[in-house]
Amino acid sequence: MGVRWYALAVTVLWVCLFAAVPGSAPRASAEPEPAPAPAPGTRTVTAAVHSLEPFVMPTGSGAMTGFSVELWEEITKRLDWSTDYVDTGDVRGQLAAVADGGAKVAVGGISLTAERERSFDFTHPTLDAGLQIIVPVHDTRPSVPGLGGYLDLLLSRTMLIWLSAAVVVSMVPAHAFWLIERRSHKPVVSRAYFPGIVQSFGWGIGSLVGKNSASATKTVTKALAILWGFAGIVFIAYCSANLSATLTVAKLDAKITGPADLYDKSVATVAGTTAATFLRSMGIDATETSTVEDSYHLLREEGYDAVVFDAPVLRYYVAHRGEGVAVMAGPVFHEEDQGFVTKIDSPLRRPINQTLFRMREDGTYNLIKEKWFGDDIATTAGDMN
Repeated sequence: MGVRWYALAVTVLWVCLFAAVPGSAPRASAEPEPAPAPAPGTRTVTAAVHSLEPFVMPTGSGAMTGFSVELWEEITKRLDWSTDYVDTGDVRGQLAAVADGGAKVAVGGISLTAERERSFDFTHPTLDAGLQIIVPVHDTRPSVPGLGGYLDLLLSRTMLIWLSAAVVVSMVPAHAFWLIERRSHKPVVSRAYFPGIVQSFGWGIGSLVGKNSASATKTVTKALAILWGFAGIVFIAYCSANLSATLTVAKLDAKITGPADLYDKSVATVAGTTAATFLRSMGIDATETSTVEDSYHLLREEGYDAVVFDAPVLRYYVAHRGEGVAVMAGPVFHEEDQGFVTKIDSPLRRPINQTLFRMREDGTYNLIKEKWFGDDIATTAGDMN
């Protein structure tokens, strides 16, 4: 019995020693552990940009600022990315850089169009707006009307309308005056309808201008003369104000309030932008420049009638550098969105969109937008190229 207990004890000891050896015990089945998350700050994104106020603007220190840059920097800060900026000169260069892999994303005011969507993916819109027009300041100043302006007004449709109104309005008291005064012992107008009504009409017109051709003899017609005199004063004042406004509007040098007024005008825009594409589709002959600054130069120095470009860009220029040079003309048209651009199926698009959503929800997006555009822009943008 002692020997058997001894053998059993030795066996148990060996089993315990064998189980303690590493790798000798069988593994329980378990789910594989997830791969470790990448260390923060390891992704560097190359972003294609080009200078365009107020979206991308280089600073004196070599850094960049602007609405699009500030928006992008907030996104990368939240995603723990860093950015290498590559200046491509224009929007076509930005798109080319993304297409050939020189950049992972294009940052700036880039219009989201169906044609571009064939070759690229867009993020959610960062701004919405459209195109607008600026004209030289002198085109909105009324000039002093001369004899030609007077004749134009005299023969205008507006003058015809007001003269007709004066005739119609004067016929009512003229008939009342004739019907009453014709019964007078010594009537001041003929008892016959003609020429009695003509004489009464002359009295009515005379009341409007303050000089009667006949004097009332009856109490009723004297009262009518007083009331009609007051009515005539109001009528003449109202008519004069409207004719003055019509003459002022007619003497404006500029006749541009929308794209339909651009035909036969000297118009500048930027080549390769949605503004240029729109003008060509409308059959409007426009000079296409390399940059919007060149278009501004044509407006300031070469006597061009208008510049057509993205509404936020033009508004920023007029507000900050174009005072006394240019003004906005007409409302925004050809509305469109803008956003960031990536390659099709880029892995960057999803995290960028998610971050944009969070920024809208927590109010950060609105703070950045209002910093650069205030409340004036509905929000705005276009091809910011």
